[in-house]
Amino acid sequence: MFDKIDHIGIAVGDLEKALSFYRDQIGLVFNGIEEIDEQKVRVAFLPVGESEIELLESTDPAGPVGKFIEKKGEGVHHLAFRVSDIEDKLEQLKEQGVALIDEKPRYGAGGAKIAFLHPKSTGGVLVELCER
Repeated sequence: MFDKIDHIGIAVGDLEKALSFYRDQIGLVFNGIEEIDEQKVRVAFLPVGESEIELLESTDPAGPVGKFIEKKGEGVHHLAFRVSDIEDKLEQLKEQGVALIDEKPRYGAGGAKIAFLHPKSTGGVLVELCER
């Protein structure tokens, strides 16, 4: 079972420019910027109710977000679901034949444990599992 939508990840070419819209123009609260070296991104979270918008700026064109922007342009990158036991959920999904990008959780922004499901199993949507 998924607990809720944790966040929606949006790939952006310029984090400051994106923040000027989300923070300054529509008034979302900004919780700071974090750099995740392993994933080659800078991220900013902006809460919306019980969920968040995650803005993702690539720090390396060869990184996953850099490649995404090169191929598809800026826009929605992934949908993240909150789970209470990510290891158990990954095992369940694997047993059901869902293709996993991450068989084991890894470190994500804000200290979360994360894992991605392959879009070929999710109707073309990159899905992230997130345990906080």
